[in-house]
Amino acid sequence: MKRSVYKRIVLKISGEALQGEKGFGIDYKSLNSIARQLKDVYALGIEIAVVIGGGNIFRGEVAAKEGMDRSNADYIGMLATVINGLALQDVLEQMNVSTRIQSAITMRALAEPYIRRRAIRHLDKKRIVIFVCGTGNPYFTTDTTAALRAMEIGAEAILKGTKVDGVYSADPFKNKSAKRFSKLKYMDVINKGLKVMDATAVTLCMDKKLPIIVFDLFKKGNIKKLVLGEKIGTVVTD
Repeated sequence: MKRSVYKRIVLKISGEALQGEKGFGIDYKSLNSIARQLKDVYALGIEIAVVIGGGNIFRGEVAAKEGMDRSNADYIGMLATVINGLALQDVLEQMNVSTRIQSAITMRALAEPYIRRRAIRHLDKKRIVIFVCGTGNPYFTTDTTAALRAMEIGAEAILKGTKVDGVYSADPFKNKSAKRFSKLKYMDVINKGLKVMDATAVTLCMDKKLPIIVFDLFKKGNIKKLVLGEKIGTVVTD
């Protein structure tokens, strides 16, 4: 059996990944598919943290463009991530996978407050930790949260699950001639404005030389293949 190339990872999942073909809310087929992949990786002994978005329920940036105060809009978006985190936790625990939710905004009835040392302790005890409410601050994306939490807990890579099999020069759904990249440098992503993660997240990863791997989340077994070292998706490194 192949040995994993990572001991500890952060998986970044957008809220849109949970909506499936519904276009809004939570599609349980998609949710179960993601949870089964996580269970397979968990069974390998990999320490997993998940940063989850809330765009399937509410997008603060969009609401702000419609006239809502940006801070209020972002806080509502953070609350949406809690709904997604609770849904993922429920499915994982039905699969007998031990989990903990940590929130950057205190809500003790639903989740633990985010405490770095406690999160690391959960990972050491082989629990999947789900981070919700982003950084707890408006104007910061869950991409930035993923980069920040990955560095705080000592993760070895960020795996960003998307609907496509890597990073392209343009939207592959709209432009059939879009070029797919197998490898990129951090500065390439920033200079070319590629849709990998936002510039703040990429800069944080560049400073700490933390690799970002962008891959197709919906191809069965892809997360497991990645942690076992298979060349999938686009790798952003130094």
